[in-house]
Amino acid sequence: MTNLERPEIGFPEGPAPTELVIEDLVIGEGAEAEASSHVDVHYLGVEFESGEEFDSSWSRGESIRFPLSQLIEGWKIGIPGMRVGGRRKLTVPPLLAYGTAPGHPLSGKTLIFVIDLLDVK
Repeated sequence: MTNLERPEIGFPEGPAPTELVIEDLVIGEGAEAEASSHVDVHYLGVEFESGEEFDSSWSRGESIRFPLSQLIEGWKIGIPGMRVGGRRKLTVPPLLAYGTAPGHPLSGKTLIFVIDLLDVK
């Protein structure tokens, strides 16, 4: 488990990136996530353009566990290699998030996630 506190994401500067941007904010020392892993994470997500939060496990007061294979492409690419106890920031362009087709409230948007990796199975 990690003892990190709820992250704050500052308003991004400049244009939204067109490729996935991966930034390690804290390097973990535990087990390493693989593409086939089930992960237990705390995360915070904001829209790049507005800086507004759209989802957060922190707001619900509990982490979430799921197979990495069932997540958006940006997480499938951006989480493997991360170690338990780490915190990683992913800036995910629309094509690696919810696409550009209408129908999902986040389609066409670049998203920023700060993810704390709590456990890997």
